[in-house]
Amino acid sequence: MTVPLLDLKAQYASLKAELDAAVLRVAESQYFILGPEVTRLERAMEEYLEVPHALGVSSGTDALLLALMALGVEPGDEVIVPTFSFFATAGVVSRLGARPVLVDIDPVTYNIAPDAVERAITPRTKAIVPVHLYGQSADMAPIMEIAARHGVAVVEDGAQAIGVRYADGRRVGSIGTVGCFSFFPSKNLGAFGDGGLVTTNDTALYERMKIMRVHGGERRYYHSVIGGNFRLDELQAAVLNVKLPHLDAWSESRRRNAELYDRLFIERGLAAADQTGMVGDGAAIAIPQAIYRRSGAADYHIFNQYVIRAADRDALKAWLTERSIGNEIYYPVPFHLQECFADLGHAAGDFPAAERAAAEVLALPVYPELTREQIEYVVDTIAAFAASHQPAAGSAIGER
Repeated sequence: MTVPLLDLKAQYASLKAELDAAVLRVAESQYFILGPEVTRLERAMEEYLEVPHALGVSSGTDALLLALMALGVEPGDEVIVPTFSFFATAGVVSRLGARPVLVDIDPVTYNIAPDAVERAITPRTKAIVPVHLYGQSADMAPIMEIAARHGVAVVEDGAQAIGVRYADGRRVGSIGTVGCFSFFPSKNLGAFGDGGLVTTNDTALYERMKIMRVHGGERRYYHSVIGGNFRLDELQAAVLNVKLPHLDAWSESRRRNAELYDRLFIERGLAAADQTGMVGDGAAIAIPQAIYRRSGAADYHIFNQYVIRAADRDALKAWLTERSIGNEIYYPVPFHLQECFADLGHAAGDFPAAERAAAEVLALPVYPELTREQIEYVVDTIAAFAASHQPAAGSAIGER
């Protein structure tokens, strides 16, 4: 059996007629930049994300960049970011000449650790960027309290978490100063290429970002501020307008698939039902732990990725790949160990939770169209791996 990490063709097949018609409609209109499809998407996203202002932009990376530019981040400023995330989270800070201040993550949720944020605050701190990694909200209440106390902005990186609700019921992207989203094809709501979105409750900030989206010009050739080319294509907006009504159903399917994985891994003795999210105690793997699962919020996690932990991760990855099961490491190298951030002065051991995650995490297929038979094949294959990699006497599989 072949189980890809993601099957975009299956999603396309289910909406082919609508998507083809939307693409053709844009082609026939010859209206490609910031047209009616973009406006329609922005209004729909405001309603869906429960925010007063949403602005379509060119990518998730540009959403972060635009947000920081609009907040006035400049050389000499510091922006607090988790050291474990997709590169753009820290890269956009450096692009503005500011300093990314790296902090460790919560070892269970992989999201930024609020206590680490508190310790990293200085008089130069301009913003905090919590990442809602893998599709689960960061712990926003303490982060917002810290930000308010120190007078700094909060830019939510929701690239992997569109539609998620925090424990108090608010959608991510509606809590901080600015919310940033990605429509990269692999996301739960993916375009036919790059695309992104910024959201805010601040009308003045929205107007500033709207101007900066088009090179800082409110009218053509007259520029009040320095901006960039951060426009969302009409074609991508048309595709997203077709897909958006299906987003919640797709996310629910991902949750069901994740719950099936959880149940099967526990039933087969590969993971512990009461585990802390870390490998050890005789379990071959650790399954995802959603800290808000008991909060009653239906949208606590959208499982953009279903990520397990394994002490023998690289061997398990090779085992799965050899048996035609898609998998990926998100992410193998934390920022503080990246060559381009060597000037920040960090070394191995500085952020142990992130380093351990980088050594152990492995994403398994969880896309909506996945079948029960495919999930069982993945679990059976991991069970076979565990059986063939028996621990030495007196130790446990996965023990560190």
